[in-house]
Amino acid sequence: MGNQKSINHPPQTRKDLRTKSMSKLVILGAGESGVGAAILAVKEGYQVFVSDAGLILEKYKSILAEKEIEYEEGKHSEERILEADEVMKSPGIPEKSSLVIKIRSSGIPVISEIELAYRHKGGSRIVGITGSNGKTTTTSMTYHICKHGGLDCAMVGNIGISFAKQVAEDPKQWYIAEISSFQLDDIKEFRPDIAILTNITEDHLDRYEYKFENYIRSKFSIIKNQTKTDYFIFCADDPTIKQHIKKFSFQSNPLPYTMQKEPNPGGFIRNGQMSLQAGNETLKMSIYDFALKGIHNQYNTLAAGLAAVTIGIRKDKIREAVQSFESLEHRMEYVSTVRGVEFINDSKATNVNSTWYALESMQKPVVLILGGIDKGNDYSLIRDLVKEKVKAIVCMGLDNRKIHDAFQNDVPVIVNTGSAIEAVKSSFQLAVKGDIVLLSPACASFDLFKNYEDRGNQFKEAVRDL
Repeated sequence: MGNQKSINHPPQTRKDLRTKSMSKLVILGAGESGVGAAILAVKEGYQVFVSDAGLILEKYKSILAEKEIEYEEGKHSEERILEADEVMKSPGIPEKSSLVIKIRSSGIPVISEIELAYRHKGGSRIVGITGSNGKTTTTSMTYHICKHGGLDCAMVGNIGISFAKQVAEDPKQWYIAEISSFQLDDIKEFRPDIAILTNITEDHLDRYEYKFENYIRSKFSIIKNQTKTDYFIFCADDPTIKQHIKKFSFQSNPLPYTMQKEPNPGGFIRNGQMSLQAGNETLKMSIYDFALKGIHNQYNTLAAGLAAVTIGIRKDKIREAVQSFESLEHRMEYVSTVRGVEFINDSKATNVNSTWYALESMQKPVVLILGGIDKGNDYSLIRDLVKEKVKAIVCMGLDNRKIHDAFQNDVPVIVNTGSAIEAVKSSFQLAVKGDIVLLSPACASFDLFKNYEDRGNQFKEAVRDL
């Protein structure tokens, strides 16, 4: 098909589309979630049309062709789209897009992929995990514990494969789903049996009219459909959650986790001991047995452990899984030590709070690589840690003025670079034996890279080439 910018009409389905009186579902965006939704929708009898304003990756085009799903790329055929009974919008498409505004004003219902997946999941159950930071680690750890405990489960959503595709092609009894605020914005009936809210810090404000309260509301919507039989696991130490939780009514059973006061039920760490209590089950474990180190990972382990206890995973299996869980790629990932300089890849730190956690765990002098697309960052949140731990900042982005303005009085050296190779070379020159070069950008990656994975991989490659 090459890079044609046209509608693809599989000849086998053109006639069917005219004669079948099915619900018309238009899917905007043909990435992992859009194509996954298309697979499920066709299986469930919808009349599906996929529209992507950009070029669709070959791997996704081949799936659409194989499944005989009609699609277009390189444009949006508005007249066709506005004939839809329902639109599934991929999470990357902003509300302020002119097409989305027209769809909304036409009164066409807009749903997210997780809503579609929920609609057709049958009797399966869901652990839904959201938060500004820690949700990927918490999701991966929850899945690791459940899998180790013998649960028939899959990891889906922002991590793993599309939730809808999993439901369509390999249904499980449990889905462990990482869920972004963008996905939550378009839910109607989606209801996780267990909801986890790790924390809420200022992130993606460019998508929420630069109003923090809009983003907070989005995160809390994970519990809006829960019932008395469900559970809500949340960090009681997070200042934003603590401040706003009473503003949101919910029916589910609260399971707070904290390091400040012992909740009952809930999760708690004191004097190096983790205690988890849900229902009639109590689990105790030393934090020194955790595979992942750092305070932020103690919080992640509390959340994942509480979910596992609530599900009913055996205590010995939970302990074994927490001890064997490995850190994720691009999240505080050790890369290499070159002439005594240690390199850490934390490319997944796409907001200031993530970078705060990374710096908080540093025990050696740091050369910090920052920069990318700023999403409304408040760098004052990390100023004290930067003053205490950072000897130099290497900017890696197209526009670094805000970083210079924020730290020019706190750090003796701030340099600009325009690629991962430049950033690594500059950092290495600024570092001495015993230092750490930390890639923890606090920004999105789309100015210089495809995504945070691409940024992390280019960083690792540049380190190996030193």
